[in-house]
Formats: sequence, structure tokens, C-alpha cells
Amino acid sequence: MSKLHELLKYQEADKELRKIEQEIAASEERKKFVQAKKFMEAAREKLEAQDRRAIDLKNRRDELGARMEELNKALGEYSDLDEMMDDDGAVSFYKKNAQALSEKLRALKNDLNKLIAEISGITEEYKKLKSQTIAMQKQYKEYNEKLNELKQSHAGALKEIKGKLDGIAKNIPSELLEKYDAKRRERVFPVLVPLTQAGTQIGCICGVEFSLAQKEKLSGGNVIECEHCRRLVYNPAE
Repeated sequence: MSKLHELLKYQEADKELRKIEQEIAASEERKKFVQAKKFMEAAREKLEAQDRRAIDLKNRRDELGARMEELNKALGEYSDLDEMMDDDGAVSFYKKNAQALSEKLRALKNDLNKLIAEISGITEEYKKLKSQTIAMQKQYKEYNEKLNELKQSHAGALKEIKGKLDGIAKNIPSELLEKYDAKRRERVFPVLVPLTQAGTQIGCICGVEFSLAQKEKLSGGNVIECEHCRRLVYNPAE
């Protein structure tokens, strides 16, 4: 038999394989499994980012706390200012300093309160994300098992089809089969399509027109690759 005929037989058997693959891909088991997997992959990055953010916020909180402690200590030195000073001018000067320290302290307290609110917010986000992650871990495990069961239910049919494909593949030149398999991995299907003709126009099923020189290349059961859809085109008249 010609290599073209064998390749068409291969594609016909491959169609059965693809049908099962599509059934598994479109199954609820796989959808739930993929959903959980993608969530956990994204959640891992988010949790790591939140951990880094939490460390940064804690360092800022500690820094503000240390500065407030220094200011409180400095303000403490002005607590008995009226009793220590007899000079009204000096008292006024030190009171201004104390007032400036108080204002800085007040600003730091505001910053600290904002920081605490931010820490509280990120803590709640972390808890929520952690809870969702735990739920998705359960879903991942559950639907991974169900997906494996679904695949196992098709194992016999898949083995039979692959055996059939292996048998046909022996009669197909390796370079042609490699080209077919490459298209298949690119999710091109059907890979092999007949030349179309409408009046004097010849071309691919995707609508691209071929020249007469391209048509001549199809003689002898050869195939050419469509530059647009990447399918392999053959001449059914050969």
C-alpha cells in the first residue's frame, strides 16, 4: 500500500484516540482537577508574597515602636520643666521642644495605627487564602483520584488503539510520521486533509489557494504543508 494510504489509515485510527482524549479533557473530573491545581500554584506564590509582606510590616512596626519609645523617653525629661527652670525664656524654649516632640510622637502613633490596620487586613487575607488552599488541596486529591479512575476506565480501549497505531506506523516513513506527530502535538486535527477544488481554483480546506506548481508536488502520493493552517494536504485523485 502507498505511504499516503497508510497515513490516512493512521489518522483514522488516531481519530478514535483523539475522541477519548477529548472526552477525558472535557470531563468534570479533569476540569475540577485542573482548577485545583492552578489555584494551588497561584496560591503558593501569593502566600510566599504575603509572608514577605508580613515580615516587612513587622519590621516597620518594630521600627516605629522603637522610635516612639525614644520619643517618650525624651518627653519624660521635660515632665518637671516648670519646677526645674526659673527663666521664663528658657522654659518657653524647652516647651517648644517638648511640643515638637509631642507632635512627632502623635504622627508616629498615626503611622503605627495605619500599620496595625494594614497588618490586620493582610492577616485576614492570609487566613482566607489559607482556608481556600486547604479546600483546594482536598479537591485536588479527590479529583486526581477520580481522573485516574476515568483514565483507567479507558485504558483497555487506549491500549488497543495505540497497538493499532503502532502496527500501521511500521508502514509509514519515519520522517512523514514525525511530521504528522508534530502537527498532532500542535493540536492540529485532522492533520491530513484532501486538496479542494472549485472550478479552476485548487487549495486547502482553510481557503488558501495553491499554485499549479504546488499541486504538481502532490503527485505520487506526496503531501505539502499549508502555510496558513499548517495541515498536510494530499491529492485524493492520486
